[in-house]
Amino acid sequence: MATETAPNIPSECLGHGIEETDKGRAAIKTQFLTTKEQFHALLDSGEKCLHGEKASDDTGQKETAEDSFEEPQEKKLKVDPDEQERTGKQDSKRMRGQNKSRPHMKPTSYDTRRLCPSIIQEREAKCVFGDKCKFFHDVAEYMASKPADVGERCYLYDTFGKCHYGLSCRFARAHISADLKNLVNEERVEEMLGRKPVRNSLDKDLQWRLRKKVVPFTASDAYMKSVFKGGPKEAKKAQSADNADNCCSSVAQSLSSDQEKPQIKEESEVILDNKAIVKTIGPLTDTDIIKLRQGEKKQVDFKDKLYLAPLTTCGNLPFRRICKRFGADITCGEMAMCTNLLQGQSSEWALLKRHESEDLFGVQVEGCFPDTMTRCAELLNNNIDVDFVDINSGCPIDLVYKKGGGCGLMTRTNKFQQIITGMNSVLDVPLTVKIRTGVQEKTNIAHKLIPEMKTWGVSMITLHGRSREQRYTKSADWDYINTCSQLASPIPLFGNGDILSYVDAMKARETNVSGIMLARGALIKPWIFTEIKEGRNWDISSSERLDILRDFTHYGLEHWGSDTQGLEKTRNFLLEWLSFTCRYIPVGLLERVPQRINERPPYYFGRDYLESLMASQHVGDWVKISEMLLGPVPTNFNFLPKHKANAYK
Repeated sequence: MATETAPNIPSECLGHGIEETDKGRAAIKTQFLTTKEQFHALLDSGEKCLHGEKASDDTGQKETAEDSFEEPQEKKLKVDPDEQERTGKQDSKRMRGQNKSRPHMKPTSYDTRRLCPSIIQEREAKCVFGDKCKFFHDVAEYMASKPADVGERCYLYDTFGKCHYGLSCRFARAHISADLKNLVNEERVEEMLGRKPVRNSLDKDLQWRLRKKVVPFTASDAYMKSVFKGGPKEAKKAQSADNADNCCSSVAQSLSSDQEKPQIKEESEVILDNKAIVKTIGPLTDTDIIKLRQGEKKQVDFKDKLYLAPLTTCGNLPFRRICKRFGADITCGEMAMCTNLLQGQSSEWALLKRHESEDLFGVQVEGCFPDTMTRCAELLNNNIDVDFVDINSGCPIDLVYKKGGGCGLMTRTNKFQQIITGMNSVLDVPLTVKIRTGVQEKTNIAHKLIPEMKTWGVSMITLHGRSREQRYTKSADWDYINTCSQLASPIPLFGNGDILSYVDAMKARETNVSGIMLARGALIKPWIFTEIKEGRNWDISSSERLDILRDFTHYGLEHWGSDTQGLEKTRNFLLEWLSFTCRYIPVGLLERVPQRINERPPYYFGRDYLESLMASQHVGDWVKISEMLLGPVPTNFNFLPKHKANAYK
């Protein structure tokens, strides 16, 4: 554990020690405070200041390699086209929270000279493409042009006894013989025999059938016929009409209309009364003729558990493994688009993968219409191993919302009901839903929707205490979450928002919520699960934090590969995560414990050089950390994080 003594930093590296009393500023002990110029001077000069050596006067003026990682200027939001044409002016409000036009480099661009897979896998048969193959077949020529190895030991070889990336592995010296053959640890391979660490991979045969549209969806089609008498064609017409009429309606009209509630009730009666019998081909089984009732489905005990939120980009499998180690009870895959899953897209199916350590795991899907969502649920039910399926009806991004998905479902109650009842009819596992307080900032609608959802068959509800328009600019409304949890009873309701310490978690548990979901808090400090379960503030040291990042890179190399492409993909996701971890302030530096999630940290020195480096919000310093773990970046490397902090007061 790190100590709370002041660092041995000479006076020329220290700031003036002015206490921060601003409402939106974190209270850090005076002896650790500094200025922006002195902070970056320390990092640029390495450990010189910490060892008592005076940094060069022109350190801050030197152009370093990290200067190439500067962020572009923020773009301005465009006003409505008609308004802009009328006034000839552009709105002065700037976009915040995301880097919309950031440069994107594919991992393949860093590995232009690649070895043929037939050589890597040491196949006996020759390459089927022959002379037309675009990859290297000359091993000696490839090894001469291959980037240098970045480590002495290969995590894949040490863990599984064999590295399937062979000569292309960036740690190849650990398992390549003098005659360029891939070594195998037979004893370790024997130990791993029959073990499958990762499940839910996309089968090639299933992918082919999805692309050819020959996968049968008998249960889904039967449900759609029960809702729309004309079948799928009538369903599409109804969807088009609903898209034109309902998506443009106001929130108030969607939920406060007195005529709509009876309509929902009548529709639900039709659905229950018109259950179609599904005809099957081949031997009849009990599951073909006896449909599971809601009470007979697989039951999951969600109560009093810590739920790691399904985080887009950062909530990948390696990160979830880190959180499981620290005590996360429930994990969920990143949001997957139902239409992409139905098309058999490999990148979308990769979001459904489950590690063996995830003992309570679900997948989150997003969609706008009953037919595609019900088909997607049936597809998942028959082909992957999950404990629950979650509907993302809280996604705030324009790409999803403007199509009627995400938060848009909260204002399309007819479609929302059809989606939930349809998915429930084809799933053998619980169906959960994630929602927000509402769409508009000052108009909460979740309390009107939750009583309806209870009758639709939802097994659990997760409520984010902000509206779509608020995003992270306002604090989560836990009083409203408490009200909604009472309305949801006996259905479990999890609260989500602004939890960064066990103190925040204890306050959240004073409400009537069944459990807590953690999102940004887990990204900033994944050991928050341990803090909550042990009821303490963990003053974790910089070396312990680096070990966590090192474990993430090991898991990343296992998940994405240890060749150049996999290594750079691991680096990319590590850097995305570091854009959150830099917001953590060590407990020993705080004047007031605990840290609050919406407080901006002033510039401060850590208790050692590494702790100071981890506090930097400069992309170039994150790259330095990645180079400690994954070796030097390629010459054409470029990175800009997806997310920017937009949650400070």
